[in-house]
Amino acid sequence: MINLGAHICRDFQQASAREWLETNGIGGFACGTVSGANTRRYHGLLTAATRPPLGRVTMLSKFEETLRINGKNFELSSNQYPNAIYPRGFQYLKNFRLAPFPIWTYEVEGIELEKSVFMVHGENTTVCRWSLVGGRVDSASIEIELKPLLSFTDYHAMQSENDELNRDFEAAENLVVVKPYAEMPALYFAHNAARTEKSGFWYRNFEYAIEKERGFDFHEDLFQPFVLRFELERSAVVVVSLEKHDWREAEEFEKREIERREELVRRAKAEDDFTRQMVLAADQFIVSRGDGNTVIAGYPWFSDWGRDTMIALPGLTLATNREEIGREILLEFSRHISEGMLPNRFPDAGETAEYNTVDATLWYFEAVRAYVEKTGDYDFVRENLYEKLTGIIGRHLQGTRYKIHVDTDGLLYSGEAGVQLTWMDAKIGDFVVTPRKGKPVEIQALWYNALKIMADFAERFDETQDRARFEAMASAAHYSFNQVFWNEAEQCLFDVVDKGKRDGAVRPNQIFAISLKYPIVEGERAKKIFEKVEKELLTPVGLRSLSPKDAQYVPVYEGSPFKRDSAYHQGTVWAWLIGAFIDARRRLFPDDEAGIEKFLSGFKSHLCEAGLGQISEIFDADAPHAPRGCFAQAWSVAEILRGLKKSGVWSLES
Repeated sequence: MINLGAHICRDFQQASAREWLETNGIGGFACGTVSGANTRRYHGLLTAATRPPLGRVTMLSKFEETLRINGKNFELSSNQYPNAIYPRGFQYLKNFRLAPFPIWTYEVEGIELEKSVFMVHGENTTVCRWSLVGGRVDSASIEIELKPLLSFTDYHAMQSENDELNRDFEAAENLVVVKPYAEMPALYFAHNAARTEKSGFWYRNFEYAIEKERGFDFHEDLFQPFVLRFELERSAVVVVSLEKHDWREAEEFEKREIERREELVRRAKAEDDFTRQMVLAADQFIVSRGDGNTVIAGYPWFSDWGRDTMIALPGLTLATNREEIGREILLEFSRHISEGMLPNRFPDAGETAEYNTVDATLWYFEAVRAYVEKTGDYDFVRENLYEKLTGIIGRHLQGTRYKIHVDTDGLLYSGEAGVQLTWMDAKIGDFVVTPRKGKPVEIQALWYNALKIMADFAERFDETQDRARFEAMASAAHYSFNQVFWNEAEQCLFDVVDKGKRDGAVRPNQIFAISLKYPIVEGERAKKIFEKVEKELLTPVGLRSLSPKDAQYVPVYEGSPFKRDSAYHQGTVWAWLIGAFIDARRRLFPDDEAGIEKFLSGFKSHLCEAGLGQISEIFDADAPHAPRGCFAQAWSVAEILRGLKKSGVWSLES
């Protein structure tokens, strides 16, 4: 499905705006651009997870590649420097495709060369291959020269020329080992080069366009320790890894990885191109954590977040028929419950989880419900989760961190000054961009949904007293909500209610009041909410975070970190919200399933415009809705997959 011709590949701006991603299932990744020029600090051929799924270090930034035909050199690399693009290897690009991993085809002097990159699942290992695939090759002397450029920094940071770096390396037959810094792991280059030569140069002042645009430092120096020279009578192969390998293993690695991905598609029973690509995209976010699994929220800079994981779980695992992964994620996060709360984030540095969220815990209930609906595995819930879920409800009644507690009206209060607890969590220093202290609308919807889920579990498990208690609490929340949250003037719901104050901003959070399994609003009011959201917030790539009619609306997400954070939830479109919108529409218009596809059609073209084969985190609020933020976001992919699935069948196949 992802196949770009020369008209894009040979246009530096277009080719550099399109990014590819490979992941290894333990938190490591490789990513870059079609042009070959790095535009982010996060671009690299091997970013290793040294403490899976975190502790990520960018080890190898890239190779400088030179093709030599009958003694004449052709530079295949591309780099952006201040006031210069050099070399300009993108001009030789004929094609780029995902088949299933990134493959570039270069055409030089009538000769075609193919380059491929993929990661080995379960290892911090990247395999690179250069092969002649066509053209006038019989009488030509053809070689390729590869110069690795080392970074060896935390993946959020950038390297600068320094005297501390160890320039030495160990070279044996078909293997080179580097260890630039004592505190970092050694990196192994297994290869089939004819010759290895020492170099030892710093390449200075690479310029990263996206970092510059985002208002961060945007220059980096990279170290070039040695040169590998290959005769292309056979494919040139380099296996870059934190483990010692033989280059001959590359063929088996490739075969195994292709088979693994094909099995994911078969298991998901995905038939059309779009659904198949979404299934492969989903796999890139599922990673190991300890003996269990978790979800990387987004590439290239997020770690695993509780909120994102629970929202994404049904789409990533249940829609794709990987229920055992969903089960392991639920079990893994149950081990991290503290004071009745799920963690919001596992930091990159340090082992202490952060618990500054009110909604991650409530989304956990919905993820458990979705898992049971798909599998019927009530025994798992009874044996492993029911007591913990009951304890969460009890702790919310008692009160927990950040003044999270059930108020006298049965609704859930949360928040302290200067703390952001909902998904609209942008904060700049002490400035809270979207203060939502009090009773946010989606928190009440999620709380009511959780209570109804628990009442169902209690009934099934013959916990009569629990069932009566949960039903009573749900009834109180339902009554109070419908008394105080209806905004008559706008014919929709208030966004936050706090001690008599009602926030009338028209935001997408109200969609959850009518989209969840147990909606807290039904009837004519539900239809009016849907109509309001559709009219003012719906775009081809998700829902706006604020109505364009609002004075605080920001049409474009760009500029400095301050400007971007100020726009993050003030109009910016979020792709993941399309899932709830589709749920609400299916409930209100159950006989119009054919109309669902039009709400997902905008994402099909997006697969080829930013993160190739992936769905971006956010988009500009105003048309043409340019993609922004992370180029690959878990809940964006997950909610599209969930929206595609109806009663166990992919919508596009029906």
